[in-house]
Amino acid sequence: KEKSYFVVTLTTLLRVNRPLKLNKLLTTYWCLGTLPEKDLPISTEVFLTLGIISLLENILVVAAIIKNKNLHSPIYFFICSLAVADMLVSVSNALETIVIELINSGSLTIPVTFIKSMDNVFDSMICSSQLASICSLLAIAIDRYITIFYALRYHSIVTIRRALLVIASIWTCCTSTMVLICLITMFFTMLVLMASLYVHMFLLARQHMKRIAALQGNAPIQQCANMKSFITLTILLGVFVVCWAPFFLHLILMITCPRNPYCTCFMSHFNMYLILIMCNSVIDPIIYAFRRQEMRKTFKEIFCWCINYA
Repeated sequence: KEKSYFVVTLTTLLRVNRPLKLNKLLTTYWCLGTLPEKDLPISTEVFLTLGIISLLENILVVAAIIKNKNLHSPIYFFICSLAVADMLVSVSNALETIVIELINSGSLTIPVTFIKSMDNVFDSMICSSQLASICSLLAIAIDRYITIFYALRYHSIVTIRRALLVIASIWTCCTSTMVLICLITMFFTMLVLMASLYVHMFLLARQHMKRIAALQGNAPIQQCANMKSFITLTILLGVFVVCWAPFFLHLILMITCPRNPYCTCFMSHFNMYLILIMCNSVIDPIIYAFRRQEMRKTFKEIFCWCINYA
């Protein structure tokens, strides 16, 4: 029997008596033609709490970059792009959870066509923000590479105009229609590129700083700052991989071995992988706050302004 792609009915949704994610239901039906096995249940409040925390944190990051003119530089614009992507991931997951909960409880009755349109919006937000996160991290890695190894030419190579063009290109490409295999391919391709770039940067930067220390007795302040920035972004990449890898492994298993009992067992924890994704959006702003003094200073100013205004 021929199975249509990305089709879900209202009766199917109402039969699901747990907060299943819409995109999980659709992608599983698309690949297998059957409904997914029961997932590990996670409280709706957990999704909502993480979504709200991530939203507030990333709004704070964007506000800090807009407010502080010292942060109006290419690297912070890339960080701003990453914050927006993180924010969209958490907001889309939180909103999706609310809608599913309302439908399951019978509090919300809406037409099937509207459910399909709404689901397409949620899926597009999740996929677009995921690809935007990867591309933003790659842009940050390239920026740090140029900063460390082409320091004298950095301001002529990486201008604000070029940075904004890169960000615009990232979001334009990421909002185009992407299939599941393309999403997985993009993830691993970008991951290999970023990992290669970071390893190359780390080895050469270490060698470069040793030579400077041997000639001058100590490394210049700028080189130390660049190294600290490199370490910060390495932490960002590591957190990103840890939080997103289970989700992409889930997608791979769903395509390659959907009926294998071991694969089914792994895929039954899909909601946990969504929680990890949302945790990544919560952790990133904390890394900015602890690793960047200018960001910490601006955060404090915003908090003081909010307290005085209240």
